[in-house]
Amino acid sequence: MSDNTSNLRDEIIDLQTKFAFQEDTIAQLNEVVTRQQVQIDRLQNAIETLQQQVLEMPTAESAANEPPPPHY
Repeated sequence: MSDNTSNLRDEIIDLQTKFAFQEDTIAQLNEVVTRQQVQIDRLQNAIETLQQQVLEMPTAESAANEPPPPHY
């Protein structure tokens, strides 16, 4: 009986140890995912800004229709 109780305690301690390591790993992974999401959000904002700037750039046609600068 004592041997069974000892084995059961050892198994419980082993499971508790594994669980604690898993909790730590999950917390670390969550931090990585959170940082990556912040970076993705920033990159998406940068892309949107660049897309807007490209859309606002004058085209070759509109530049050809403008009068030449005064020094010509």
